[in-house]
Amino acid sequence: MERTGIFVGTFDPFTIGHDSIVRRALPLFDRIVIGVVGDNVHKPDMTAADERVAAIRHLYAKEPRVEVKVFHGLAVDFAQAEGARYIIKGVRTVKDFEYEREQADINRQLSGVETLLLLAEPHLSAVSSSLVRELRHFGRDVSIFLPQSDKQ
Repeated sequence: MERTGIFVGTFDPFTIGHDSIVRRALPLFDRIVIGVVGDNVHKPDMTAADERVAAIRHLYAKEPRVEVKVFHGLAVDFAQAEGARYIIKGVRTVKDFEYEREQADINRQLSGVETLLLLAEPHLSAVSSSLVRELRHFGRDVSIFLPQSDKQ
């Protein structure tokens, strides 16, 4: 049986922290599907989903075990549609841990899908998409926070 995990988020933008989680999870799975949230009422100014998907696909173009897709709705429904038994999540802080633990408990109750929490590498614990968006808004160079292919 193929071991499939999903890694979901808005990824606006996809940062070096996200890339670290994917690359560290790859040895654990035969296939990782990166699920890009297609709609988020809490973030109405998001970059278009197709642009976010294209950027992430470009990053993993040479990695056949990674697929990138837009999804709508609940992560557990996306996991089941993809045949995934695991949701991969990155955790930077205790606050992240508490939120993800609650989500993991509910997701397991709803679907039996397990959540794998990977701790952020210490040097990446302050990197977030929100931080990158804010810096970009104020005209700062954010290239050090984006995976290499996103710098082009």
